[in-house]
Amino acid sequence: MDNLDVAVIGSGSWGIALAWRLYKNGANVTLWARNEKNAEKLRTDREDKDKLPGVILDQNITITSEMEEAIKGKDMIVLTVPSVAIREVCNKIKPYLSDEDEGPIIVNCAKGIEEDTLMLMSDVILDVLPGRDVTVLSGPSHAEEVGKGLPTTIVVGAFSKESALKVQNAFMADEFRVYTSPDMLGIEIGAALKNVVALAAGVIDGLGYGDNAKAALITRGIAEMSRLGVAMGGNFETFSGLSGLGDLVVTCASMHSRNRRAGILLGQGKSMQEALDEVKMVVEGVNSAAAALKLAQKYETEMPIVEKVNEVLFEGKNTKEAVNELMTREGKTENEVLVW
Repeated sequence: MDNLDVAVIGSGSWGIALAWRLYKNGANVTLWARNEKNAEKLRTDREDKDKLPGVILDQNITITSEMEEAIKGKDMIVLTVPSVAIREVCNKIKPYLSDEDEGPIIVNCAKGIEEDTLMLMSDVILDVLPGRDVTVLSGPSHAEEVGKGLPTTIVVGAFSKESALKVQNAFMADEFRVYTSPDMLGIEIGAALKNVVALAAGVIDGLGYGDNAKAALITRGIAEMSRLGVAMGGNFETFSGLSGLGDLVVTCASMHSRNRRAGILLGQGKSMQEALDEVKMVVEGVNSAAAALKLAQKYETEMPIVEKVNEVLFEGKNTKEAVNELMTREGKTENEVLVW
């Protein structure tokens, strides 16, 4: 979309990849880094050689650590910071948004649940920035592949069809296909919970339990995600879509996934802190696991995988023992909707 003025807030791998994508689409892009040291390094190198080597930011992409410069006069604000930083960043944005007009569309890319409040990311944004036009972008999309222009398909959720179409048009490209959906809640639940299930999938890999166990874990994981999402008001169909099954499969299967990598280390006997230290990036599934368990209890939803992930992460449970307890639970019917 030519002449669209966009601020990408967050200069991690996803922020860089989306800034690159939007610029390639003809937008005027400003990329915000959390401190001047990071901004200056990106201005000099035009790439993050550690996190996203080979993705070069054009000289016409403005890079700044000043929030006012980043968002002033923008049509769209794309949030790519980790979920734990969303509230803090929105508070930094707030002073520079005018109350006199609708302001820019806000596109949230963070995947998680705020543990203290059990809010989804769109709710956190609206809590700090009430009345804003918030949308969510999600789906199977590793930054490493998006930045290389490899074929990727995602979904944008919004409160209105008009806003969804605006975001779709901004991001759509030959190699970057964007669908739309009105089910923001379902999209965000899928986005948050797939990281928790991916930790468990990594544990399966770390234990060397093979493809059968991995396939079962993914299948039962989507069942848990769907149960909670529907109980909270999401649509069942969303969980068979890009932000549900699609994102779950890619996160459980790829070594680009920091959640899977952390799970592998847990399965190999590392502690949670040892795994986090080795991955050296934010592992969203750890932050979402405790919140997911609280939501399961609140909505009286059975989520045995989420329960065991919490026990491994926060109670030091042996991973082999956790898997054994899942396998030896009382026999059940696979789908309670189906009748004999």
